[in-house]
Amino acid sequence: MTDILMPKATAVWLVDNTSLTFDQIADFCGLHPLEVKGIADGEVARDIRGADPIANGQLSRQELDSAQSDAKYRMVAQKSRHAELLKPVKKSPRYTPVSRRQDRPDAIAWFLRNHPEVTDAQISRMLGTTKSTIDQVRSRNHWNAANIKPVDPVSLGLSTQMELDALVRKAADKRAKDNAKRGIEEPVGASLEPASVTGAVAPASEPDLDDGE
Repeated sequence: MTDILMPKATAVWLVDNTSLTFDQIADFCGLHPLEVKGIADGEVARDIRGADPIANGQLSRQELDSAQSDAKYRMVAQKSRHAELLKPVKKSPRYTPVSRRQDRPDAIAWFLRNHPEVTDAQISRMLGTTKSTIDQVRSRNHWNAANIKPVDPVSLGLSTQMELDALVRKAADKRAKDNAKRGIEEPVGASLEPASVTGAVAPASEPDLDDGE
């Protein structure tokens, strides 16, 4: 059976406008028969407005007529063009121009130094890099470790300021919640501010990730 849009709203319409059995409606909408009975009794989906499956192209009039004339008949949903339009679009992996890929270690180093609350997975998604590369930068085993300098991803053109602020804020909120659950207080002066507040742009003379160098 093709998954239908708004199953409960569709069930509401079928209960109100047809002589179908609860089992037929439940089977078509992917619901439990008791849930359909609850809709008919006004106990379920009370505030949901019915959606006509014939009008939105998910059910043909022939199918409905066949089902109403035979209680054992099970309706087959049609593939709706509306369903195709409403399907969530999967985000494609972030593409980083070849000319910018060599800058990613610098951006990774900036995150590691300035925002340790941002997880490796978040860094990986934002910069289009791998956890392996992040580990190499962190441990200074990267092939170009001697030349890596912390530079924020906005300056490098790897993200927008809004994206960076949103990521830092999300990571900070999660860390604060986790610490609260563990009864850990944030140290005085700890920065959970957006990157735009803490200072996103690193000067060209920014020292290496290893302060000892």
